[in-house]
Amino acid sequence: MMGDPKEPGAEASPSGAAARGGLSLLSQAESEEPSAQGSALFLGGNEVKSRAVVKYSSAPPRTAFARLEEKTDLKLPPANWLRESAKLGPAGTTILGNSKKSKPFSSFGMAYDFIDSVGNDVDVVSDSENIKKLLKIPYSKSHVSMAVHRVGRTLLLDELDIQELFMRSSQTGDWTWLKEFYQRLIDQKWQRKKKSKEHWYQKAILSKFLYYSINGDGAAQPVPSSAEQQESSSSDQTHDSEGASWPAPFEMPSSVSEDPSASSQGREPLEPSCIVGHVASAPKEQNLTTLFNDGENSQGLKNDFVRNILWTFEDIHMLVGSNMPIFGGGRYPAVSLRLRDNNKPINVLTGIDYWLDNLICNVPELVMCFHVNGIVQKYEMIKTEEIPNLENSNFSTKVIKDIAQNILSFLKSNCTKEGHTYWLFKASGSDIVKLYDLTTLCEETEDKYQNPFTMPVAILLYKVACNMMMKKNQNKKHYGTIRTLLLNCVKLLDKSRHPQIIASANYMLSELFQLDEPKKEENSDSPLNENSDESYSEEEEEMPDSDENGSYSTSCDPADDNKAVAIIKSVGELSVPEKYKSIHQIRPSCAFPVCHDTEERCRLVLSYVLEGLKSVDSSIKKESDLPAADPSTPIPLKYEDESTRGAPEGLEKQMALFLDKMGSLQKGNCSGQSGMTPGSWQHKMKLQLILKSSKAYYILSDAAMSLQKYGRALRYIKLALQSHDTYCCLCTNMLSEVLLFLSQYLTLCGDIQLMLAQNANNRAAHLEEFNYQTKEDQEILHSLHRESSCQGFAWATDLSTDLESQLSVSCKCYEAANEILQFSDLKSQNPEHHVQVLKRMGNIRNEIGVFYMNQAAALQGERVVSKSVSAAEQQLWKKSFSCFEKGIHNFESIDDATNAALLLCNTGRLMRVCAQAHCGAEDEFKREFSPEEGLYYSKAVDYYLKALRSLGTRDMHPVVWDSVNWELSTTYFTMATLQQDYAPLSRKAQEQIEKEVSEAMMKSLKHCDIDSATARQPLCQYRAATIHHRLASMYHSCLRNQVGDEHLRKQHRVLADLHYSKAAKLFQLLKDAPCELLRVQLERVAFAEFQMTSQNSNVGKLKTLSGALDIMVRTEHAFHLIRKDLMEESDQPKNDGATPAVDSSPNLNREEVIKLLSIFESRLSFLLLQSIKLLSSSKRKMSSNTEEDAVLQTNKQIYSQLLRATANRNSTLLQRIEVIICLLEQLASGSSGPSDSAVP
Repeated sequence: MMGDPKEPGAEASPSGAAARGGLSLLSQAESEEPSAQGSALFLGGNEVKSRAVVKYSSAPPRTAFARLEEKTDLKLPPANWLRESAKLGPAGTTILGNSKKSKPFSSFGMAYDFIDSVGNDVDVVSDSENIKKLLKIPYSKSHVSMAVHRVGRTLLLDELDIQELFMRSSQTGDWTWLKEFYQRLIDQKWQRKKKSKEHWYQKAILSKFLYYSINGDGAAQPVPSSAEQQESSSSDQTHDSEGASWPAPFEMPSSVSEDPSASSQGREPLEPSCIVGHVASAPKEQNLTTLFNDGENSQGLKNDFVRNILWTFEDIHMLVGSNMPIFGGGRYPAVSLRLRDNNKPINVLTGIDYWLDNLICNVPELVMCFHVNGIVQKYEMIKTEEIPNLENSNFSTKVIKDIAQNILSFLKSNCTKEGHTYWLFKASGSDIVKLYDLTTLCEETEDKYQNPFTMPVAILLYKVACNMMMKKNQNKKHYGTIRTLLLNCVKLLDKSRHPQIIASANYMLSELFQLDEPKKEENSDSPLNENSDESYSEEEEEMPDSDENGSYSTSCDPADDNKAVAIIKSVGELSVPEKYKSIHQIRPSCAFPVCHDTEERCRLVLSYVLEGLKSVDSSIKKESDLPAADPSTPIPLKYEDESTRGAPEGLEKQMALFLDKMGSLQKGNCSGQSGMTPGSWQHKMKLQLILKSSKAYYILSDAAMSLQKYGRALRYIKLALQSHDTYCCLCTNMLSEVLLFLSQYLTLCGDIQLMLAQNANNRAAHLEEFNYQTKEDQEILHSLHRESSCQGFAWATDLSTDLESQLSVSCKCYEAANEILQFSDLKSQNPEHHVQVLKRMGNIRNEIGVFYMNQAAALQGERVVSKSVSAAEQQLWKKSFSCFEKGIHNFESIDDATNAALLLCNTGRLMRVCAQAHCGAEDEFKREFSPEEGLYYSKAVDYYLKALRSLGTRDMHPVVWDSVNWELSTTYFTMATLQQDYAPLSRKAQEQIEKEVSEAMMKSLKHCDIDSATARQPLCQYRAATIHHRLASMYHSCLRNQVGDEHLRKQHRVLADLHYSKAAKLFQLLKDAPCELLRVQLERVAFAEFQMTSQNSNVGKLKTLSGALDIMVRTEHAFHLIRKDLMEESDQPKNDGATPAVDSSPNLNREEVIKLLSIFESRLSFLLLQSIKLLSSSKRKMSSNTEEDAVLQTNKQIYSQLLRATANRNSTLLQRIEVIICLLEQLASGSSGPSDSAVP
């Protein structure tokens, strides 16, 4: 049963319904009514679910109907007939059934208004009359002719009035092909059928009855002439043209204007938000340009229904237009009024008609007025749920439900191609229903654009796509659907006639691919990988499944086999429950294309951009076509109020100054060369397309950069900058985000130029990649050249072969990128990008500084004749120093202490290069450490110390810290070494020099980390050992040359001994410094010999000799290392079959080894001889000492062997080394105890 009659909600808009529909609200009185959202009917035990929600209504508040007195003559016109009434409002004539019949595009008018529902939530959009006609097919013998269109999962149904169509064909010849097809296959003797007088009589009497039924006098001004003309339609004249206003195929309406002030002729209650243009321009986030203005309003297709209802019948969701008059008030809140001839009983068709009307409009009761020859007899009230059980009008609501489900399944499974016009046709008296694809039939004719449905369908596809694009939160999962909608839209349109729509559709297609988002192809849950079930692509059209009864077989008549898409052999099949349910589920087939790499994605975007640009360019008159300007007529200029601009004031001026500074401002070319009017759709669309192309090329360049394809990357960034240059040339209102793009492009360009400079070896391959260009790129560039010379940033994208030039261009790119960020508030809005730009500026300045520093070092190495520093060198120093200084400032401004430390370190290195340039000013023999060298080394030390202060602690960046420490240690060491080797005795005293050398060496030692287990540890150990060795040698020398102060001599003796022992220990840790270890030990022995000369007692001398021999024994480790190297060297000829080089071991200098070995042999011989002498003399004086005897005996043996070995001139170096090792081993064992071996 229906709900309480007090809350019928017949026309009530549920709370928020108008908002959800996105259209105008109901009138105040109507919106205040109770808001029942729907009802369920239970009829004859079979449940039929029906729910109706009014989405829009232009009807006035309902008034109670006036019950006419018996014997009222309806043939007489009432006083208010065809006159407007305050109670009826502007929709009065429509609501009382006197309007023109619905247009052939009525479903499109509704679809445009409720774009949210199309393609997604709703199964069918149609006039209620068409819905009723379809559901009555099994009961009716009358003909059915409907156009069916698919948009996503939604079907649009419109009456296809063949008679009106063919009348038009006779006048214009547009539909000749369909007329011929119809006559050939369906009705060979077609002729226009005139409607009977009875038809017009019944129509007039119903109109008068409804006007009589209005409460009150209703007298008002006369109705408009169009309504009066309707009265005359009761004559025999053929006024069928009253409803079917067919637009000419593919003609743009005369109201098209670029003047946005042109307003729509639509009814007042509808806001202009339903027009295509508004939908297109609404999603500002998507940058969708305005496509149509109000005047165009989708070819004038309007929603002419009094009310639009979202009707859910079982599981079928329909958007239905209805003009049924509804009365209410009093005890009947909502009733439908019907006039019936008492002599004609109600039949099934009439019953179904009344029942469906009430269900669709959610009206609980029906009031029937019976008349005989226009004289009122009586009234009868019938509840809606009782209508199916009326006498002579019995029908099963369950069967109606089955018919609805079967017809929907049949249409959905066969009308699969979006953009195609299907024709559902059943001839009068026939049981066969046929479905034809008119688009395919039309394409077989000469002019495939003769189908008048093409334009409305294309616009609807476009609007649905626009609407989906607006829904930012969920549009990704609909990308497949949006893409299919737009591709089908473009396919329908003639490029030469509709460039605006095609350009806009292509731009939206390019917007589907989000270039600035990370790829998600690998993720199977990605919405881009999901198939969408809301649209169907023509490539994957699904063939209908045949059920067991073979209902879908098309083998009916031989003539139909080739033309009909599908056939229902008998209308009786539609009443069979779930007859076509097997094909109700349709396979999704419009998955969004998965682009597995960035290049593929960008290439797709660019292909759409190119199509859009072609459309725009084709619509712009060529310069030669433009009329010549009249010199006496002033040229009108469009000025813009500064306050309405989107960009900050003065931004354009700043940009112009910047471009002028960069050498890229094109004078007199700010509006493009093609003649586009600023503000026109072409201008706006081209701007958007060009910006999109620049982004795509930027992404391509970035991707090529990551693949190390630097030539390709430079080509793409060149195209990106050319696109941007054209954009700047055309744009009258510069946006800050566009400037940010330019900053990013220049930053990437700087990166590429730097990488090209660093990869000069592959220059030929990079050049080849740079010069290659695809046809697509050439065509896009051609379109850009129509507006601009595209040379604005040519300086940044030249592929130079000169390293200095490449580095300089890279630096200029970064500087330009940084300068752009100073405009407006970009720096604070994009802090991350600003930091990256400054970091890159610091880095490139470091690179250039190092480049100039290396050049200066190279010039210094080439100096032969002139010993003085050249002006060229000094110039290079200045350039290098300037770059380092600016780079340090860049890094310090972003608190990048690590990189600032590295640049300070490089500045220190530059100071060392300067110091080295000042050495050798005099002859090598007269060479002294100059003041200039000292000055530059001191400056180097200062910069290294600043670098350490910048880092703070080693924990901040251990690698950089160790590197700076090492360089600082090296600087101190070099200073000390030069002062020691080339002592400036002409300027300083020996003692002062020794003091300065000692201090510098100790500082070097302080910054030389020998304990940390790093890769540099062996170097540090070697450096420390060398420092100790040099200091020991210096104190040893002082001791030799010094006379007098005994305290100072003692101090020098202690320091020399200390440093010698430390040097020996450190050299012993190293495996590749045996010669250094040997030299240190020999110097220690010499130091012992020097001490022995000042000793008088034999005991003291013996003790010193014993210590010296002990040092000799400890050199055994060095000899083992030398022997190992020599043995490896001797093995080489066996392995390689080649004669060994003189110095085949990389770590061994043979000449030095021979020299040191000779010294060692002589010193060992001397020490052994002195030892033997002293021991022998002490033995004679003193009583026998067993220990001393053993030592003496051993020393004699060793001395004897040593004399024999040195006397043998034929011994090889290796043999001599082995003899020494053997002797040292004996000496080691002999010194610890008596030896048993006899003297050979």
